[in-house]
Amino acid sequence: MPGFLPKTGNYHELLSYRKAEIIYDFTFRFCEHFLKRGDRTIDQMVQAARSGKQNIAEGSKASVTSTESEIKLTNVARASLEELLVDYKDFLRVRDQPLWDKNSPEALYVRKLGKSSRESFETYRAFFDSRPPGTLANIAICLIHQANYLLDQQIRRLEKDFVEKGGLSESMTRARLEHRK
Repeated sequence: MPGFLPKTGNYHELLSYRKAEIIYDFTFRFCEHFLKRGDRTIDQMVQAARSGKQNIAEGSKASVTSTESEIKLTNVARASLEELLVDYKDFLRVRDQPLWDKNSPEALYVRKLGKSSRESFETYRAFFDSRPPGTLANIAICLIHQANYLLDQQIRRLEKDFVEKGGLSESMTRARLEHRK
């Protein structure tokens, strides 16, 4: 007899997690290269990137027994990446650097890179040797927009699944009723 616990929790297969991991790796290196030691922004940005990644993983694992926890943690990941997005925009603004339009050739190029099934931090590593900080901040902004889009879709799907299928309590009740038959 199959159990009532859902077969979920494999966050490594989530596109949102993979994108968030790239953002974390990118942000860690960006802060290391372009912000001065002792700048509190370094800790804020790295922790926001880490929180985005970690909360996706934690929410995915919590999904086995709590849809509510999964939704809450996925939303925390989304909020953390939004905080990071503001930090990158601040970086550009206070340095009088342009923010790319979402349909600029540069942004469209980054979006195209983001569609690769083999995308990883390695996709962007070489840019650290050949692009100025303003360009890298804009690349990070593009990546965060992609991750936020994925998380928004994921949250909508979680909400829809909960409404259609219920949560753990309903699954437990169904399993118990089936067992009694």
